[in-house]
Amino acid sequence: MKKYKFTYEKSGVNINAADNFVKYIANLNKRKKSAIKNNNIGSFASITSIPKGFKEPLLISSTDGVGTKIEIANTLKKFDTIGIDLVAMCVNDILVHGAKPLIFLDYISIDKINLIKLKKIMNGIKKGCELSGCSLVGGETAEMPGTYSKNKFDLAGFSLGIVESKKLLKKNNIKPDDIIMAVPSNGLHSNGYSMVRNILSKNNININKISFLKKELIKPTKIYVKEILNLLSKNLIHGCAHITGGGLPGNLTRIIPNNICADIYLNKIKVKPIFKWLKKRGVSDFEMLKTFNCGVGFCIITKKKNISKIKKYFSSDFKPYVIGHFIQNQKKKILFNEKIRW
Repeated sequence: MKKYKFTYEKSGVNINAADNFVKYIANLNKRKKSAIKNNNIGSFASITSIPKGFKEPLLISSTDGVGTKIEIANTLKKFDTIGIDLVAMCVNDILVHGAKPLIFLDYISIDKINLIKLKKIMNGIKKGCELSGCSLVGGETAEMPGTYSKNKFDLAGFSLGIVESKKLLKKNNIKPDDIIMAVPSNGLHSNGYSMVRNILSKNNININKISFLKKELIKPTKIYVKEILNLLSKNLIHGCAHITGGGLPGNLTRIIPNNICADIYLNKIKVKPIFKWLKKRGVSDFEMLKTFNCGVGFCIITKKKNISKIKKYFSSDFKPYVIGHFIQNQKKKILFNEKIRW
């Protein structure tokens, strides 16, 4: 009998390990009843029914990753929260349009199947889906030897949400005199980590030896779904923005209509300790504002009379507060008239 030299496993891809991981995901999903039927984990594609009760439903989709925060997870060997980040980055974007997250799919690419690591990542993704009230209906795990070096991996997420057509949040909902409320972040969330890692590298800082950094740099992104959906159901929101890469200036401008300007009181922002720590390492105010959320994870646009009503829907750690208002202005989209207090 002829002896063959090559097999897929000898080339670095373990099909059996991948199959076992799919079985783990399927079993993970069975532990909690889902509102979505026919999710078909392990099939060629997921099948999802549109919930009943919608007259003119619009489907809102989003895709994102967690960037180089993955390198922090590798350094700390902590993989049980990075999946929450992945879900958060997608579903928080869907919220901006007034939509309820419906389903989520993940894509994991890795050098070699490591079931212990992958299960921890998947547990985080499942937790993120539970926090956002959506269903994990499928995904893909790609073993890619030669593309990724040892122990390296990447994540991508895909989310689909739904909103009644007349409930869609649009730019023209925002008017002069509307106020801007900041919902606190949980820290860095999943943006700016290339700068963070550069700061750590240039200063020869080992985060495993500094408990403050070890805790802060791996904190998962806050998922705002529950609170924002409650506000939407009460018609308390004119608009909102997820503050990610680009910070306040880069994200608020995306939702501002023509001839209107956001006047931001930087001195009102409640800056978290991790941002003060980074600032002291040699980052300008401008770079901080355009790179990090600086303590503002989400913005709510509403009428002044709604402030007290809105605050009732948030826990003490994430209680929104006013950081600005909208004015008539044909030349500027955003104004910063105060200095941020570090």
